[in-house]
Amino acid sequence: MVGMGLADNPEMEDYSLRFTPAAFRKWSPWMVFLSCLVGISAMAGYALDAAFVDAYGFGNALVGFLVAAAVTVPLTLVLAFAIARKHVDIDLLTRGSGFGYLGSTLTSLVYATYTLIFLAYEGAIMAQAVTALTHLDIHLSYVLVAAVMIPLTLYGMTFSSKFQAWTWPLWVALIGLAVGAAVTSPDAGHHMTSPATVSASGAAGISVLAVFTIAAAQLSLATQIGEQGDYLRLMKDPEPGRERSWRLAVLFGGPGMSLFAVAIFFASTLLVGYAGTRADAGVVAVPVDLFTVVFERVTGGHTSALVLAGSLVLLSQLKINIMNTYSGSLSWSNFFSRLLHRHPGRAAWVFLQVGLALVLMELDIFHHIVTVLTWYANIGVAWITAMFSDLVINKRWLRLSPPQVVFHRAHLYHVNPVGFGSMLVAAGVSMTASYKVFGPTAAALAPFLSVGLALLLPPLVAAATRGRWYIARLSEFPPGVEELPCTVCGGDYDVSDLATCPFHRGTICSLCCSTEGACHDRCKPSAWRPPAGATMLGMPTVPTLVARGGDGPAAVPAHAAGAGPVEEAQA
Repeated sequence: MVGMGLADNPEMEDYSLRFTPAAFRKWSPWMVFLSCLVGISAMAGYALDAAFVDAYGFGNALVGFLVAAAVTVPLTLVLAFAIARKHVDIDLLTRGSGFGYLGSTLTSLVYATYTLIFLAYEGAIMAQAVTALTHLDIHLSYVLVAAVMIPLTLYGMTFSSKFQAWTWPLWVALIGLAVGAAVTSPDAGHHMTSPATVSASGAAGISVLAVFTIAAAQLSLATQIGEQGDYLRLMKDPEPGRERSWRLAVLFGGPGMSLFAVAIFFASTLLVGYAGTRADAGVVAVPVDLFTVVFERVTGGHTSALVLAGSLVLLSQLKINIMNTYSGSLSWSNFFSRLLHRHPGRAAWVFLQVGLALVLMELDIFHHIVTVLTWYANIGVAWITAMFSDLVINKRWLRLSPPQVVFHRAHLYHVNPVGFGSMLVAAGVSMTASYKVFGPTAAALAPFLSVGLALLLPPLVAAATRGRWYIARLSEFPPGVEELPCTVCGGDYDVSDLATCPFHRGTICSLCCSTEGACHDRCKPSAWRPPAGATMLGMPTVPTLVARGGDGPAAVPAHAAGAGPVEEAQA
């Protein structure tokens, strides 16, 4: 059931849970890129970098970041271009990449957890700035920053794209002023590579174990491609003669974030190195205090420096938390629409996302973030790598799965063991290793074990199952038809977002199909496993029915109950 009100407001809804049509993709590649770029404004990087350098030293931290980037860039590169070309979010891409309809429900929860972790962590940093500026109790500041995110995120990309574009000049000016102050200080390079706050354990040389411990935590950032994808799905198709700029926007708006993270590492360690000569490690670890120390070199006074630092932190956190809240609302929408067969609207889940983040802030996630990310990385990277393996190895190289990405409930089995099973095994083994069951070295390398298993298992499982779990059936539409009405909600949608429905005797949009609870998957002979005679592309073709939709009956193909598929006209 699709809820009324919020779900009917296109400015709030942003075509969540469905294919994004060309008519809605009105933002330029440059504007989408700027929205994707907000990850570099996050103060989490400065706080985490300080923690890593303090614990392991500059050299180990830098090499660890580079190792993580070498793993995550290829993974996220494939997913970013798939999302931008198919115009679907990470959840819909997951469904068609070896996970199945209900199998991707678990990954929606994995993704929602990622956005929630960072919304809470970034929110805590924002609350620290509020408290520093106003002397408000930190717990009240948590409530305030959580409440602020609700109105800023309700209107989705319509508001976000403008806010991000308008605030970039101010943010660049403030961060540039801070970096300039640090880089012109005496012995800036020495302070960066050998900060005064570094602990004794971080003073040693390069350690393989330290490098991979840091890289393991950074692998959790592979899941960031989900947030980038929520914006990349809105990319226009490349215009003739401008393909290069389109590719660059996708490249740097998606996997480029891993490279930007390395650049941020140098900036943050420079700032931490300078601040460490004037404050202890506890002060440097809190972004608003870190930047206050840095800006004191510019202003010569504490109060004016605090105002500048607070303004920078608040602006940075507003930018990144709009993304965290927006993406979280999309992932919760995907998750609950399949469990409850209801969709009250993406905006409704903004309240849940913000409420859960407030709970994590009150539980002091700020001081436990490294442990949380290291634990989470085992699961998140298994999901991303399994998708990569299916899209590249199974679809392109070995042809073990259908070439198209099919995301409709009406066309998919509930669970596909290729991606879903591979992710569970990879995450399960790596999580077991992380608890030192296989020794301390395996514990430090656990997320890398997850990557290896999630890369190798999908082609093995696809070969064993002969690709029969990908597509339960397909739909066929009249040649040349680009839009048709949904029989249930009456809206006109791109045929890429539609399926033929025997229960409603007509075409049905992907969202109405997801929220239909009474049909019991009548369109498929079996929703859980392929019946006898099923192939990689589904079951044999069936006759056409007459569908009713819009203002009257229309001659469009449909399927009889229990029938198989016909050809699909989907990109």
